[in-house]
Amino acid sequence: MEFLNITVVLAVLVIVTLYKGVNIVPQGEEWIVERLGKFTRTLTPGLNIIVPYIESIRQRVSTRDIILDVPEQEVITMDNAVIHTNAITFIRVTKPADAIYGVENFKLAIQNLVMTTLRSILGEMKLDEALSNREHIKTKLKDSIIDDVADWGVTVKSVEIQDIAPSGSMQASMERQAAAERERRAIVTTAEGNKNAAILEADGKLEAAKREAQAQITLANASAEAIKMISENVKDQELPAMFLLGDRYIDSLHKISQSPNSKFVIYPADLQGAIKGMLGNVFKK
Repeated sequence: MEFLNITVVLAVLVIVTLYKGVNIVPQGEEWIVERLGKFTRTLTPGLNIIVPYIESIRQRVSTRDIILDVPEQEVITMDNAVIHTNAITFIRVTKPADAIYGVENFKLAIQNLVMTTLRSILGEMKLDEALSNREHIKTKLKDSIIDDVADWGVTVKSVEIQDIAPSGSMQASMERQAAAERERRAIVTTAEGNKNAAILEADGKLEAAKREAQAQITLANASAEAIKMISENVKDQELPAMFLLGDRYIDSLHKISQSPNSKFVIYPADLQGAIKGMLGNVFKK
């Protein structure tokens, strides 16, 4: 009976020893091994054997890409605007020993490093620059933290700015400013249109006046030419003028008779006598 108990104890001890000594590391992980509390080596994926009771697994470290969500924070820009921003960081542990022994919690350390660096970068920019230069901010942020995290055995794969937005009060102010700007542009556009219309109208009146003056000159030249021709044919100084005056008078009466408001056309009493006199003078000549 005593022999059986010893055998069972030895069997259990062997099983426990094998369990502690034989380790299978899955792909995508590396395990940190300590010997009596001191770092000794790193186990890579596959079958690994350690010395039981003397060596132990300190921590299992993932070597796959790790996604770190950087919480949203308030940032004050150079022009004293308050904005909200957050980011996401993709990292990979390349040296597990440095990640474990170089910093107490490398994930928390990188999160805080990204937050403080992002706040510093945005604090040196104006609001309009911060809202329109995400690629520049992302590149500058990555370049600023890459050397620091390298000391922790971590490589920064990418840093993405998820959101940069003004605070609620700032957004309301921007909306009021945009509305005022749109109103100002509408007023300027209306004033410019009225100005152009006034210029066009003035140009039209000027052109009409020029044409009217030209017409009057042409008409005067025609009248003078008519008087000259009549004078040459009739050989009288008064008769051409009277003939031209009568012609214009008859033309005026013609226009008056065509008006929709005219009901009566008044002829001068001596019209027939004047015409007879004109004709008699012509025949005498």
